[in-house]
Amino acid sequence: MNPIPADIAASALLDPAVFRDVVMQRCAPVVLRGAARDWPIVSCGDAQAAAAQILAFDAGKSADLFVGPPDMAGRYRHDENDVRAFNFARHTLPFAQALRRILETADLPGRDTLYMGSLTAETYLPGIEALTALPFVPASVRPRFWFGHESSVACHYDTMDNVACVVAGKRQFTLYPPDAIDDLYVGPIDITMAGQPVSLAASSAAPEGRYPRFERARHRALVAELEPGDALYIPKLWWHQVDATSSVNMLVNFWWDGFAAGPDQPHTTMLLAMIAIAERPAAERAAWRAWFDHYVFRPEGHPLAFLPPAQHGVLGPLRDGNYGRIRAMVMRLLRLA
Repeated sequence: MNPIPADIAASALLDPAVFRDVVMQRCAPVVLRGAARDWPIVSCGDAQAAAAQILAFDAGKSADLFVGPPDMAGRYRHDENDVRAFNFARHTLPFAQALRRILETADLPGRDTLYMGSLTAETYLPGIEALTALPFVPASVRPRFWFGHESSVACHYDTMDNVACVVAGKRQFTLYPPDAIDDLYVGPIDITMAGQPVSLAASSAAPEGRYPRFERARHRALVAELEPGDALYIPKLWWHQVDATSSVNMLVNFWWDGFAAGPDQPHTTMLLAMIAIAERPAAERAAWRAWFDHYVFRPEGHPLAFLPPAQHGVLGPLRDGNYGRIRAMVMRLLRLA
């Protein structure tokens, strides 16, 4: 395994536009040491003190708490023999009660493993974003909160760019690049633990030989160890397994798409392409791949580079009104289907 780079200039962390151009454009993970060290919930230096600050913003909403038996050792996974089942249960209870339960049981012998995550500030902790601002994250992006005992969250991807900040405890992130997808043995996209499909091979306890191609991905893993106040930038579609190694762990993350030209997301486009193309004959799929390469991925450059820009029509820059024109064409075609 190789360490994730931490060689980012401090000037790249002062402004969202600079961060996008210097860091996000590369689509590569970067460790941001000490990026959140000045947050009050970090600088207090104690999980109990951080929890007290957090609970001051409690809106009284209920949350899902993942509860695993002691023998699963915090490894939240699909059942090894049936991907329709999981090795933990979900309980719904008030957020404050769930967080106190995590704290109060952390050091008890033989306890259940508890975990809750992706809690949006605007729903569960309105106003707390004043304590979690980062100058390089757009002010409109709201934080999400994650709490738990020792845990290992199965290797998955996100469709948004991610900055994850450790508040309490320690975390190890293990990442694989997007093009490792064929070797990770990805589970169903509609039967998931928390919204995203996961790699069944990474950290699997399955018998040797069940996932032979994973050996091609294993050596490509990148690893980062994060302390309180440290952050990690994870580009969209990078696979990541997250191991929280302390008895109590807290994390805040930010998801956003720094390169969106409008409301339409690439993942949505991929789902539509699946139903339109995936089961056509192999030769026809190859033909459509050539069209996608030419018009979308553009390995040879702009498809109309041989013409003056004024003659590019809707293939001109999206910001010049072509986003809306193409979208209108798509919506009209979908209505006619």
